[in-house]
Amino acid sequence: MTSYPLTVLFDGACPICDREIALMRRLDRRRLLIFCDFSRSDYNPASIDISRTELGKIIHARWADGTIITGVDVFRAMWEAVGLRFLARLTRLSFIEPLVVRAYAWFARNRLRLTGRVDTCVEGACKSAHSNRQSL
Repeated sequence: MTSYPLTVLFDGACPICDREIALMRRLDRRRLLIFCDFSRSDYNPASIDISRTELGKIIHARWADGTIITGVDVFRAMWEAVGLRFLARLTRLSFIEPLVVRAYAWFARNRLRLTGRVDTCVEGACKSAHSNRQSL
């Protein structure tokens, strides 16, 4: 079994992601979670050896022993850390798990579009779709 702390790598430039992480920070009273915003200019990609492009495709986290987890497993681990074990257990039920996995996969594929950002990022440098428009 892996042990905390869990380092969660997230895109702080994504408003939805940023809100979710803000909630986890507030709920993490035991300080089992470490948050690393890979969209920041001072982020060091060598720290985890996964490119910003890959990190942007799906949420990643690293256990204290170096094991990497992704996707829904990251959320389950965060929920367990902050005392929402029932939510993690619920998402493991055989009739719910496929729905949760598909819903997250859809969100991960579409989050840039949903938050008004372009679909392409070059090493984490994503620009707002709105910033590319000229004023009329």
